[in-house]
Amino acid sequence: MKYSYLLFDLDGTLTDSGEGIMRCVQYALEKFGITEQDVRKLRRFVGPPLTDSFRLFCGMNEEDALLAVRYYRERYEKQGILENHVYEGIPQLLRDLAGEGRTLIVASSKPEVYVNKVLENFSIADYFACTIGSGINGKLSSKEEILAEVMRRCPSAAANRDRTLMIGDRRYDIEGARSAHIDSVGVYYGYAEAGELEEAGADYIVQTVSGLRELLMDL
Repeated sequence: MKYSYLLFDLDGTLTDSGEGIMRCVQYALEKFGITEQDVRKLRRFVGPPLTDSFRLFCGMNEEDALLAVRYYRERYEKQGILENHVYEGIPQLLRDLAGEGRTLIVASSKPEVYVNKVLENFSIADYFACTIGSGINGKLSSKEEILAEVMRRCPSAAANRDRTLMIGDRRYDIEGARSAHIDSVGVYYGYAEAGELEEAGADYIVQTVSGLRELLMDL
């Protein structure tokens, strides 16, 4: 096999978390007197660090963006984290990859405490040798920082970057992989916009979970 270390994004790659994320964004914006029903705008929040998204997509300053994240988490911790489901075929794919002796790692911009709760809730935590996420305090907010932390905590992956592969649904995953000098797979069953993954420079692109399975089993 070419790739022994497989790094998976969470939101939009392993689970479809869009409903919970978008509802929590709506909740946070309503605290500022903003009503947003345009799903196209809300979809953009799935994947990037939240603070960056509130600044970029809503024109907030740093202080308001941090406050918006606090409001977001008020709802997310109680409801949003469970407004989520694993994509069909993912548990079987993880089982088979682990059965081949691949090392599976989660590399997500979501706070690590939430990542672990999601994995445990859907009974897929045991497939992963390591889980890396951001800190509640904003530490490791970018995908570049997340992947640098993966390489720090998983020295075998760092020592075998030519055998390490990042799988994600947004350009941030692809750009993070480039910064870590590893190859990447962009998946279009998540929340990427048309052309986003090609423009970011993904080494491989798939449209479906079955396409991802076929690709990974051949690599």
